[in-house]
Amino acid sequence: MPDLVKMTIDGAEVNVQAGATVAAAILMSRSGFRRSVHGELRGPVCGMGICFECRATVDGQPQQRTCQLHCKDGMVVNTDE
Repeated sequence: MPDLVKMTIDGAEVNVQAGATVAAAILMSRSGFRRSVHGELRGPVCGMGICFECRATVDGQPQQRTCQLHCKDGMVVNTDE
């Protein structure tokens, strides 16, 4: 059985596999990351930190590229949803 870490995404507690990216955890728990200026739901495009579409606030640090961060136990993530 894989090791799990417990984190909070937009106020909901989730368990994800250790080693998963924060972007993967967000996608497993909800359908999107943020809304565009026109209200369209946005999500990761490149998966390697170039497009900046996966940005979220992680442990109080805004504008973090979640595809570049691995999940840690107790991590708190807030999208703009």
